[in-house]
Amino acid sequence: MWRALAFLALLAVAAYGATWVADHPGSVTIVWNGYEVATSLAIALIGVLIAAIVVGFIWAIVRGLITLPEALVRGSRDRRRAKGYSALSRGMVAVGSGDPMAARRHANDAERLLGAEPLALLLKAQAAQISGDREAAESAFQRMVDDPETRVLGLRGLFVEARRREDDVSARAYAAEAARLAPSVTWANEAVLEAQCADGDWSGATETVERRASLGLIEKGLARRQRAVLLTAAAQEREAGEPEAATERVLRAVKLAPDLVPAAALAGRLLARRGDLRKAAKIIEAAWRAGPHPDLAKAYLTLRTGDSVRDRLARAETLARLSSWHPEARLAMAQAAYEAREFTQAREALAPLLADRPSVRACLAMARLEEAEHGAGTGRSREWLSRAAHAPRDPLWIADGIASERWAPVSPVTGRLDAFVWKTPTEVLAGPSETGTDEAEPPEGAILPIEVAKPLDAAKPTEPARPPESAKPPVPAQPPVPAGLNGTTPSPAASGIPAASNPMPAGTSTPVVLPMPKAVDKAADGKDRRVV
Repeated sequence: MWRALAFLALLAVAAYGATWVADHPGSVTIVWNGYEVATSLAIALIGVLIAAIVVGFIWAIVRGLITLPEALVRGSRDRRRAKGYSALSRGMVAVGSGDPMAARRHANDAERLLGAEPLALLLKAQAAQISGDREAAESAFQRMVDDPETRVLGLRGLFVEARRREDDVSARAYAAEAARLAPSVTWANEAVLEAQCADGDWSGATETVERRASLGLIEKGLARRQRAVLLTAAAQEREAGEPEAATERVLRAVKLAPDLVPAAALAGRLLARRGDLRKAAKIIEAAWRAGPHPDLAKAYLTLRTGDSVRDRLARAETLARLSSWHPEARLAMAQAAYEAREFTQAREALAPLLADRPSVRACLAMARLEEAEHGAGTGRSREWLSRAAHAPRDPLWIADGIASERWAPVSPVTGRLDAFVWKTPTEVLAGPSETGTDEAEPPEGAILPIEVAKPLDAAKPTEPARPPESAKPPVPAQPPVPAGLNGTTPSPAASGIPAASNPMPAGTSTPVVLPMPKAVDKAADGKDRRVV
C-alpha cells in the first residue's frame, strides 16, 4: 500500500517536472575544444540521463571484474559453511538417536568444513562419548578449554568424564574452576556444594548455598531449608565437645526450618541439658504439630532427667492431644504406659492401630505387653512376634534407595544435600518356593523380601495344634527376645520362633516365611536329612 502511494507520488513529481520544463522552454549551449553545441533544455536533460545510465553500467562491469576473485572465495566459503552446518545438524540427530558410526562420520565432516567451531568440537566429543572412546572425548573437551569462548563447556565435559572414571579430585577441580569463571553455572555450584558436604565443610557449604540464593539459582525457601540442614549437621558434630556452639547453630536451624525433625530434637536435648526446659518443649511441640516423629517423642518424654514414669506418661498424653492422636502419638503413649505399668491404658492406645494391618512396631508393642502380663513364651506373645515378622514396615529415613534409622545431612550414595525423607519403605512380595529344594542361603545382614500377611484376630488368639513328640524334632528353649516399642523387626531366625509353631487361626492364608537356617539330622537309616 505504502509502496504504491510512494510510486504515485514520484510519478506525480516527474509529470509536474516535465510540464514545468515544457512551459519554460530554453536552450543549452555547450562549448568545448572549439566546438559549440546548442540544444533545447529537454533534450539536454534526456542526454544527461542517458549518459548517467551508461556510466553506471560501465562502472558495474568494472567493479564486478575487480571483485570477482573475492566473490568466488566468499561463495566457496559460504558453501562449505552450509555443508558444515548440515553435517553438524545430522550429527546431532545421530547422537540423539544413538548411532555412533553416523555421529563420528558427521563429526569429522563438520570439523573438516567448519574448523574449530564450538559446535563441531561438541559434536565430536559427544560422538566419542557414545562410541566409548573416552580419550577422544577428553581431547575434544580439552580443546574447548583452551578456547576462552568454550572454556566452561569444556570444563563441564571434563567434569563428566572425571565422574565416570571415579576421579573425584579432578572432578572437584574442574567444578571449582567452572564456578570461578561462571558463578551462575548451576552444575558447578552443585558439584562444589556436594564436595564441601562430603568433606564436612559445613561453613563453606553454607556460603555456597547463600551465594546460589543471591544469584537466583535456587528458591529462597529451598535455600532456607538447606541452610538449616547444614547448621544442624554442624551442631551434631559439636554436640558432645562444644555444646554452646552446637546450641547456637541448632537454634538458627530451627528458626530457618521449624519443621526439621533432627534440628528440633537436637535443640530439645541441648536446651534440656542447659536447663531451659520451657523453650525446649516449645520447639519440640512446634515440630510435632508439623509432623509427628518418634525422635521428637523420645526427646520430649526425656526432657527432664529426674521425671518419673507418671510424668513421662503425662507428656505422652500432651503429644497425643497436640497431634489429634496420630499413630506416632499412640505408640509413644503405649511406650509410656507400659513403663508406668498401665497395661490397660497401653492397650487402649494401641487398639486403633491393630484394626487394619498393624505395623512392626505395633506388633512388637503388643508382644511386649502380652509378655509382661502373661509371662514370657506365652502363645499370645509368640503370636504377635510372628505377626511382626510379616507386618508392614514402619517409616524410616530413606535416600536414594538407602534406608536408615538415623538421619544424615547428605545422601551416602550421591552426596545430595537434604536427601533423607521420612517415609515407609517399599514392600516387596516374596516368590513361591518349593518345599524340600535346596535354595541358596541369603547373605548375612541382607534385607530379605517379606510378604504382608492377612492380619490376625487379636481378640481371639488360637493356640497351635501340637503334633506328637515323635513327629517333630525337639525344639530348644527360646531365648528372651528383646522387643521394644521403638525397636526394629526381628527376623524369625533371630527371634528363636520356628515357622511351624506360629499360631494361625483357621481360614487364614499362610504367609510366605523367610527360609530358616537348615540343620542336618541323622535319620535311622544313616542318611542325612535336612530339618528346617
